[in-house]
Amino acid sequence: MNWKIQAKVPVLVLASALATPAATFYFTLSGLGGEPDYDQRFKMWAEDIDSSLKKAGGDINVITLTAPTRDQIRTKMAEVARQAKADDSLVVMLIGHGSHDGAEYKFNIPGPDITGSELGALLDKIPASRQLVVNMTSSSGGSIPFLQKKNRIVITATKTGTEKNATTFARYWAEALREPSADADKNETVSALEAFHYAQRKTTEFFETQKRLATEHSVIEDTGKGEGERTPSAENGEGKLAAVFPIVRLGANAAAARDPNKRPLLEKKEQLEQAIDKLKYDKAALPEQEYKKQLTTLLLELARTQEAIDQ
Repeated sequence: MNWKIQAKVPVLVLASALATPAATFYFTLSGLGGEPDYDQRFKMWAEDIDSSLKKAGGDINVITLTAPTRDQIRTKMAEVARQAKADDSLVVMLIGHGSHDGAEYKFNIPGPDITGSELGALLDKIPASRQLVVNMTSSSGGSIPFLQKKNRIVITATKTGTEKNATTFARYWAEALREPSADADKNETVSALEAFHYAQRKTTEFFETQKRLATEHSVIEDTGKGEGERTPSAENGEGKLAAVFPIVRLGANAAAARDPNKRPLLEKKEQLEQAIDKLKYDKAALPEQEYKKQLTTLLLELARTQEAIDQ
């Protein structure tokens, strides 16, 4: 392969459009369990996520709150709103019990519960331009109308507010952030879409193994409208943002993220990988020759970048 081939314009255009954010803020909330077993379970999953994120390297800010009050959530989100910049990313993860009365979603916490509409309003005040909300509570599907927004990915453990049983999705979402097999494309970075697919598959397997009727059906919504999809695809338009939203780095990528000399190369690599994922989603809208031309250019540049990282 000729490594001296110069990168074409599509690389610059696509990569710059998907530039890796300057920093990522992770905000994990573990709510009330209602009984010791659930309290311990929710806290354990939140701590598992916290540990995986802190090992991943890069410019990150990890906040994990166990059984916070509404005022504590407001205060912490206000702090993030003051610190975050427009080119940053935000990841909010809710673990616990939720409820839905047919009109409003509520996240169960000590004292007054916080509502879906209030959570949406708090998120709107944070200037980070790319946002991911993973609501893993019971009845979480009922929060989608309050949380969905342009450039915001919303993942919920249930498809509607009427799926009220305690969920297991959080267990497998936490697992996805440290499990190499969740990295479907083997690029040592787990994207939001990869984590969604992993947790969804594992949740389905859990109910099948237990020979129980599934009481939760996770969905994703990242178009800013709609009720969420079980099977995101280029055809229904869901999953495009999630595919290019990196959550956690693994292995060599995590090591490179901790190395100041290699971090710029790693960020370039991730930009190129995101551009490739976006191009694949847009394949149907491009002439075949143009698609192949852009893909080849991106792959060559990616190979050169990987070679530089490996040196």
